[in-house]
Amino acid sequence: MHRIQPARLLPGVDVDQLPAAPAATTETGDRLIRGQALIFWDPARPGMKRDAIDTDQITPAADCVSESLDTLDERWKAGAFRYLMPDFRQRVHRGETFVIAGDRFAIGSSREMSPAGLKAVAEEVGLELVIVCGRNLGDIFRRNALNLGLHVVPCAEAVEDARDGDELSYRPGTRVLRNDTQGKTYASVPLSPQEERILVSGGIFTIGRRELAESIVTTPQIIWPEGAVARRMTTTEQIIWAHRVDKRAEVRAGMTIRLWADLLPASDGTAPFAIHTFNQITGGHTIAPRQAAIANDHFVFTGRTADEKQTAIGRSFAERYGIRSPYYATPGDGIFHFYFPEQGLVAPGMFIPGADSHSRAYGAYGALGVGVGSTTLGFGWATGSVYFTLAGARRVVFCGTLQPWVSGKDIVLELLKRWGAAQARGMSVELVDAEGQLPIAYRNTIANMMAEAEAQNGLFAADRITLAWYRANGITDLPYPLVRPGEDAVYVMDDTLNLSDVAPMIAKPFSPGNAFLAGDVARERLTFSKALIGSCTNGSYADLLQAALVVRAARLAGATRTETPLLIFPGSGGVARQIEQPDSRLGEESIAQVFRSVGAEIRQSWCGPCFGQGPDALSAGERAITSFNRNWHNRMGVGGEGYLASPAVVASSALLGYMAPPDELGLTWDPDRFGV
Repeated sequence: MHRIQPARLLPGVDVDQLPAAPAATTETGDRLIRGQALIFWDPARPGMKRDAIDTDQITPAADCVSESLDTLDERWKAGAFRYLMPDFRQRVHRGETFVIAGDRFAIGSSREMSPAGLKAVAEEVGLELVIVCGRNLGDIFRRNALNLGLHVVPCAEAVEDARDGDELSYRPGTRVLRNDTQGKTYASVPLSPQEERILVSGGIFTIGRRELAESIVTTPQIIWPEGAVARRMTTTEQIIWAHRVDKRAEVRAGMTIRLWADLLPASDGTAPFAIHTFNQITGGHTIAPRQAAIANDHFVFTGRTADEKQTAIGRSFAERYGIRSPYYATPGDGIFHFYFPEQGLVAPGMFIPGADSHSRAYGAYGALGVGVGSTTLGFGWATGSVYFTLAGARRVVFCGTLQPWVSGKDIVLELLKRWGAAQARGMSVELVDAEGQLPIAYRNTIANMMAEAEAQNGLFAADRITLAWYRANGITDLPYPLVRPGEDAVYVMDDTLNLSDVAPMIAKPFSPGNAFLAGDVARERLTFSKALIGSCTNGSYADLLQAALVVRAARLAGATRTETPLLIFPGSGGVARQIEQPDSRLGEESIAQVFRSVGAEIRQSWCGPCFGQGPDALSAGERAITSFNRNWHNRMGVGGEGYLASPAVVASSALLGYMAPPDELGLTWDPDRFGV
């Protein structure tokens, strides 16, 4: 079982040879930045600013590529708002340097290419960019911008007042924004004391070099709260309390705390910038990366030379520092949210900041998984720790009884629908399976999609279902005690979702929260070009078994072929091998045999089509029903439309040729026959 390791200097290096720490500075940044407004208007709401601009729109997936460490940001700059505002770069260069957008700006992906690219677009002509947006902006983007020194001013009043052509000014030292044209002054949301320190000190590289030496000689200590202290804490708070570097640090919402990390995973997409950060902090020749793991799951089967060059950066890094299996996953080994847990690198009670927004999935296993950017990860590889700002606590209790054909995907789509535009409000969400009926596969889907819910994390406290999963995977030596919420834990918000009221769902474009009853959608007879099952959200053996049970039952009732292409993406190479083995629930056929018997195809384990990469991505005008997690504009391919559903609903839809739940095939629910 994986455990935190102490720092390891490279041969021949001692602490005195580490890069010199920059001198302390008293620079307040109290200069004046001037520029004109560049406004993202909402075409659907005349006169209103555009809300929910996600990072896929800021930096399209095809532009999230770095061919070398020397040219990291070239593609990021070129792709900035490529489809949403094609002339963005030219407008910034002519002085429109105050980007005005609505609420929930930069939600979604952890891609630090977005703030880095935006900042670089202005800097290449000697200007500074300022983002002015609503109060609820993407939490990962916010941290990334702070690390890089990109100015972000959350201020709903300033957004509402702004008009085309307005002249604005901003003082970074006081964080005061002024609309000079209208003569109005605004105060930004304040930073925490530690965030202010990072900003004033010059960003994450400077802070990292300053803290490197001390982090190397400090032994990580994980000490769990007991008694009255634990009684007042949520599960998340207890994990944070235990992982504090400074054991005197106060654990409460709004505080920025430095925490020891158990694992610091990246993908081939996020690793290059993390490597650059690590090299900037350590000098690149002094210390081995700490708690590092890299999975090649994003750009590996595209056939493009540029993508291979990007993957080669992480491969070379792993070879240099001896990062081997299971900490280094080669193409096809799996999507890291499936691969690392099944390899025993994830355990209850761990704190795992991963450079991918869906790192929240580790909450299914009782770990605190959060999405971070590449600079945070690189800082962690250097120091073994990261800075973390705790959000307010929110609890969701799942009660009642699971209904026919309902799985984790249906539950989370229903939850996102109910939460509406505000979603989880950026809060730290704890998920309670009150009846003990949700298997790990369902919990993985729900915790994973807390990224789409815009929650800081989604955590199921470890219980008998968690332990049974670990035993089934041959893992019994867990490093930490099982932690549950204290009896007096306080949640700012409390939600209850009665599963007796949840039915199979389908989310229409362009939001996972735009969900409808699958039975109602069936009456619309919505056709599509292809059906896709898998991804980090629904690529487990249990997920694929659920779909295969539907296919086999339909085949026994007379179905012979799918009406549209059905493509299967296992969550890991291990799952891919497992689905080739006979299963008694399928009459000793394998899952793969059942799928192939109706014309389905089994693909490699990777993320490509989920974010519009590779040969199975959607083309303009194509429509797909998938078990993936996001269906935003251009997410699955430029001009394509994605619909989200459970593996069972995707399978039944592929057989029918239109979107519909399994009972549309004439199948009658039997928990012994179809439950997983």
